[in-house]
Amino acid sequence: MKLQIADLEFEPLFSHEAIQQRIAEVAQDINNDFEDRQPVFVGILNGSFLFIADLVREIVVPCEVTFVKLASYFGGTSSTRQIRDDFDLTIDIKDRDIILIEDIIDTGNTIKFLIEKLQVREPRSITVCSLLLKPDSIEHSVEELRYVAFQIPNKFVVGYGLDYRELGRNLRGIYQKVG
Repeated sequence: MKLQIADLEFEPLFSHEAIQQRIAEVAQDINNDFEDRQPVFVGILNGSFLFIADLVREIVVPCEVTFVKLASYFGGTSSTRQIRDDFDLTIDIKDRDIILIEDIIDTGNTIKFLIEKLQVREPRSITVCSLLLKPDSIEHSVEELRYVAFQIPNKFVVGYGLDYRELGRNLRGIYQKVG
């Protein structure tokens, strides 16, 4: 079933059920890897809000949740490679295990920016968990990327927190741009 959002047409890529299954699997890996630790999950707004909500519901290790807000798309279908830093952490992360929760990594520019920004605060570790990864778009390798729910082709996607012109975040599945 095709879907119109603003001036673009989209087709299904991942169903809500497939997303939930992969989130449970990723959460199990995190639970195993952080069994004796108390990580701080840092959601990168706006796009990660649904992903982090569903992910932390599957986490059984003690954890904290907080957010930052960064932007690089500004309503278009590709990264501008300019990062707007709208909202910073309000907690001390020194000697803490940080798990950054991202909706999508395409160029790697935004996550690289955030990792460098947080490293000066001396966390014990920084790990990245992303719902989506576009391996063909990567411009900056992300050594901290440990958990990926889905690898996708280099197509624009919307739904499950991801938007086009601020629309489509509420869709239960993930849709890719037609054409």
